[in-house]
Amino acid sequence: MADVPVVQKHPIGSRVAKGHLKPHVGPDRKAYEEAHKESVGEKSDEWWAKKATETLSWYRPFQTVHSGSFSQGNIAWFPEGQLNASYNCVDRHAFASPDKTAIVYEADEPGQGKNVTYSELLLEVCKVANVLKSLGVKKGDTVSVYLPMTWQAVAAFLACARIGAIHSVVFAGFSAESLRDRINDCQSRVLITSDEGKRGGKTIATKAIVDQALKECPVVEKVLVLKRTGSEINFVSGRDLWWHEETEKVPGYCVPESMSSEDPLFILYTSGSTGKPKGVVHTTGGYLLCAALTVKYVFDVHPGDKFACMADIGWITGHTYIIYGPLTLGTTTTVFESTPVYPSPARYWETVEKHGLTHFYSAPTAIRLLRRLGNVFRALESSAVFIYLIYLVSLGHHHLQPFTLSTLRVLGSVGEPINPEAWEWYNEYVGRKECSIVDTFWQTETGSIVLTPFPGAIETKPGAAQVPFFGQAPVLVEATTGKLVEGTGEGVLCLSKPWPSIARTIWKDHARYLDTYMKPYPGYFYTGDGAARDEDGDIWIKGRVDDVINVSGHRLSTAEIESALILHKGVAETAVIGTADDLTGQAVHAFVTMKPSFSYSSSDEASLVKELVIQVRKVIGPFAAPKKVYIVGDLPKTRSGKIMRRIMRKIVAGEGDQLGDLSTVAEPSVVDQIKQKPDISPFELPLVETPHSDLLTSLHDAPTNGERLFDGSIRPPIPHGNETEETSLFTEQGFRSVRAEGRYLVIESGDFALTVNSDNGTSLVASNATDSKFDDASQRFVVHTTDPTDASAKTFKNLFWI
Repeated sequence: MADVPVVQKHPIGSRVAKGHLKPHVGPDRKAYEEAHKESVGEKSDEWWAKKATETLSWYRPFQTVHSGSFSQGNIAWFPEGQLNASYNCVDRHAFASPDKTAIVYEADEPGQGKNVTYSELLLEVCKVANVLKSLGVKKGDTVSVYLPMTWQAVAAFLACARIGAIHSVVFAGFSAESLRDRINDCQSRVLITSDEGKRGGKTIATKAIVDQALKECPVVEKVLVLKRTGSEINFVSGRDLWWHEETEKVPGYCVPESMSSEDPLFILYTSGSTGKPKGVVHTTGGYLLCAALTVKYVFDVHPGDKFACMADIGWITGHTYIIYGPLTLGTTTTVFESTPVYPSPARYWETVEKHGLTHFYSAPTAIRLLRRLGNVFRALESSAVFIYLIYLVSLGHHHLQPFTLSTLRVLGSVGEPINPEAWEWYNEYVGRKECSIVDTFWQTETGSIVLTPFPGAIETKPGAAQVPFFGQAPVLVEATTGKLVEGTGEGVLCLSKPWPSIARTIWKDHARYLDTYMKPYPGYFYTGDGAARDEDGDIWIKGRVDDVINVSGHRLSTAEIESALILHKGVAETAVIGTADDLTGQAVHAFVTMKPSFSYSSSDEASLVKELVIQVRKVIGPFAAPKKVYIVGDLPKTRSGKIMRRIMRKIVAGEGDQLGDLSTVAEPSVVDQIKQKPDISPFELPLVETPHSDLLTSLHDAPTNGERLFDGSIRPPIPHGNETEETSLFTEQGFRSVRAEGRYLVIESGDFALTVNSDNGTSLVASNATDSKFDDASQRFVVHTTDPTDASAKTFKNLFWI
């Protein structure tokens, strides 16, 4: 019997079923099943050949559809075919419709973006391609890319593809150490970056991170720098080159290189269970085909549509569903630089309305955050001299109310399973119960969507990935025996047939590729996820069964996080686990033992915990920071020394009384000690308990600038050495600007300005305030104003301290 939620089945969205465009697949499940059968049956090669010929432009036609097998790891698709990804994404559309919008660039600050036509994109791609050629980049060379979410980043991808270079894009949230490791692994001689990045009103020191990384990257010879903000940066003479200056020196057209279908298109690093990131390699023809087909059929995209994937280009979702998929079809795509809540929680919906977007594809984490953000009701207690500000929070949709969102037809979810409650909110308030919702399952290694409802054919179940995409034949396998699970039941999700966009290898480590994906269950591709099949044959993803944690759609290796923690001088041993989290899907919990020689105050473990969190942030990045850290005397192990993570998962989940058989634990007393150990969390506020405490991050989320989080909170930029207070300022959406000035955070709203002194994180200075203090009795900040009825006092209604 499959353990799946009991949910209401939803009909096909009326904007798809009854709209003016006929769905590509529909009108019902039977139509889907007939189409899917053709793609996996005896004539599946004919189906793929037809789609490849219709969808892509080939310089030389292929003779063979596919060859090779999982067991040999020698899969190839359309091997004799020759084509170019850049030509398929840009040239043919620029020639046919030069003035059509290729990219809607929504910049961080509203009103500063632009629409980029296909002809403009072609010109920029060609110029960057010619710059790369002038720097000695040739077919088969790697080029590392470390760029924020600008439209020029798309040009960088396609410029590499145009000349046959293999791009290795590194997410711009990664640390200098992570960037260094990825550059050194793929041996790029050229790196493309920017002076700075912008996100959520915050400036990101992109070039400074690059400079730090390149201190240990001797192979890098040239750095091409995009001017995003124009701020003064360190510039290394002879190595660093300005993008805008170099592109002015070269011609505006570059002949595309003819590439084999099996030539590598890009490397994308993802977390692995050994702690060393895996450079997953995708090739040209098969990847491009599946990227385009999944955009067309999964989202039911038609000519004239405007597609918006809100992911980052540094992840596979951005590669496939911002760049290669939509542009191969000649669709208008969206590059969204900001966050869901900057400068207000209505930013997503303002973007949809402003540009008339027809498709919206985002992560469950963002959906849950916007659902939880809600209305803020304020109760005001005032006297002649004091204002007290308190709050109530409800599950909200007020930020959606001003917008009709009538252009939307299909909504998507990506990165992790979406919980039914968030799905229902998404359906009711964003889709107005009229859009189809596709909850998609896929991975970096699959290249494109594997499981999904089809918007014009499948009645949806909130939280279920449901049915396979064309050409996919998923199976469930018993974890211990390897036998197939027939009918309803649960098991490990595997894929039984090769498909065109499957990753071909791991960069310079094909043995690891085989060991990771092909050998666990011979004859199948191993996804590493558990799944259940219900009585309708629909599939529900249950989560990772290996040592990878999925936090807000970011796949993090437990070994990678453990390796970062071990670098701390006092850490002897550590074990990292992932646990369910209603906001981020999964959260990182770290159990750490310290060296006997390392001295620290047991009464001040919080300070040590902060050090350990900073360590992970420094080595990997902010998104990998543990939610909770447990300083323990020892870890539960078997007599052979294997750490028993299942015990720690149970304890963290509150199931310490259901640990099962402990006979193999070498030291059972260790388990009791861990059960009694209180956890120290860098996310919890010491001042007052709040429903939002799990949304807060450590003080180091904003080491140089004030940061607005997805929940609408703003934290002062407390410098290192002044982290004595963990207060957080929550705001409504009415603030005009938030900026850092030295050691102060300045918040402006209309004619009112509030300054937070970051020396201690506690003092407030308002334009009309005589003093302020934290009142221990009420556990609130009290602001003494000259006149509680004046503008500043009224503005205080819009904010509160907790």
